[in-house]
Amino acid sequence: MFNLDVLKSCADITRQQAKERPDAVAHVFEDRTTTFAELDRRASRIANGLAALGVKPHTRVGFIGMNSDRFFEVVYGCFKANAVLVGVNWRLAPPEVVYILNDAEAEVLFVGAEFTGLADRIRGELKSVRHFIAVDGAYEDWPVFETWRDAQSASDPNLKIAPDDDVIQLYTSGTTGHPKGVQLTNGNYLNFMDAAARAGWAHYEPGDANLVAMPNFHVAGVNMGVLTTAAGATGYIMKQVEPMKVVEFIERFGIQNMFLVPAVIQFLVALPDIEQRNMTSLKRVFYGASPISDQVLLRAAKVLGAEFTQLYGMTETVGGGTYLPAEAHDPAKGKLRSCGLPYPGYAMKVVDGEGNEVAQGAVGEILIKCSTLMKGYWKKPEATAKAVVDGWYYTGDAGYFDADGFLYIHDRVKDMIVSGGENVYPAEVENALMSHPALADAAVIGVPDEKWGEAVKGIVVLKPDADATAEDIIGFCRTRIAGYKTPKSIDFVEALPRNPSGKILRRELRDPYWAGRDRRVN
Repeated sequence: MFNLDVLKSCADITRQQAKERPDAVAHVFEDRTTTFAELDRRASRIANGLAALGVKPHTRVGFIGMNSDRFFEVVYGCFKANAVLVGVNWRLAPPEVVYILNDAEAEVLFVGAEFTGLADRIRGELKSVRHFIAVDGAYEDWPVFETWRDAQSASDPNLKIAPDDDVIQLYTSGTTGHPKGVQLTNGNYLNFMDAAARAGWAHYEPGDANLVAMPNFHVAGVNMGVLTTAAGATGYIMKQVEPMKVVEFIERFGIQNMFLVPAVIQFLVALPDIEQRNMTSLKRVFYGASPISDQVLLRAAKVLGAEFTQLYGMTETVGGGTYLPAEAHDPAKGKLRSCGLPYPGYAMKVVDGEGNEVAQGAVGEILIKCSTLMKGYWKKPEATAKAVVDGWYYTGDAGYFDADGFLYIHDRVKDMIVSGGENVYPAEVENALMSHPALADAAVIGVPDEKWGEAVKGIVVLKPDADATAEDIIGFCRTRIAGYKTPKSIDFVEALPRNPSGKILRRELRDPYWAGRDRRVN
């Protein structure tokens, strides 16, 4: 469990563990094993190395690379430097990566081996990055991470850090076509640990074997790694989540706790020999980021033999929101479609379009007020003011509470699509589509998909006398936006439905694809 009495900032996480269990294993990644004492010393070295590069408190530090122990070393180094870690989604297209690094004003960029070529190609477009560090070995004249790190002093900088100081900045999809940087503070993270412990799901013990597999640029991926270390558990870090490797890790390392998105759970339980594999070490499986079907959930519970807890939240709340406890997964209790109860200390309500709270059972927008709510969107005061009103965060999800206080997600107020646990806003995709020379108009919607939950569909209008195939348009988009945002299918129409002010009526476009379903999320 977390000893929150001694944690005054996130920088204390490795200090505490190094003091209490210096020789216990903190990280296992491929052929590398790191103790808590080593991890704490490395965090100090990285902090001192950043300072030597001119990184001052509150400076943004970028990281683009696959999951690894070195990613978390940089996280803890930034904690001690009072710098702000910006994990870049490596699935993004080059223009999107450029936007994020420029928006964050990152001054240092740590680059994994798979992305050195990308970083080299875009470096001329990066306005603030002054230093590139090669994470996985030599690349051109860049400092090599391990050599650079070990050349620094291991003396702890012991900087003064305030609860309201930013610690991590993660980027979310944007309603207007550009992602927004979510400012998460030291206080947000310490409060999240407290809320997760009080909710009863984050009962990790020292020495527990935890799988750290979700992408490091997502709040769930960062959280699993940071909470594992804060509890003194061992993080078994997977470079990239793959269902077969998940099984191998469970059997090889005796994994006890893990977080997976529903799409990965679905692939996992569909493996042909899954019922013959040894899953007996598993104690808890956490899932979230998108809905899960009853069928997949019940099969997963049977095959994996662990307690399941659903977690509903968003980046803006450090992932906090509601939790569906293990006991509520009994089908006889009728709560499988729910995303659970609010965390202790969290206020949640459902309101209508005028901001008035609706009656129990009525559908409206879900609002959250909590101590883990972001400081704001980086340098976007208007977006922050729109999202947070009187301390209440407007989630954009539509849902309702039942008589027992359990929350159900029914639809989305915003037009966001969730595909395989990744958030996609139509505006981002529509901007890419409208750059195609053959298109006069375009709209994007999410449609049900058995594999990914929802799939991105483009509905387009060709210019007079223009010609383009669906394959042409999809390929064109792939050069401008991430693959998961790129439409999986294209429909051609004569005209798009719009209201008198010109706004696309996406609801009208979506209706035929969601007919016969009791909720508008899949």
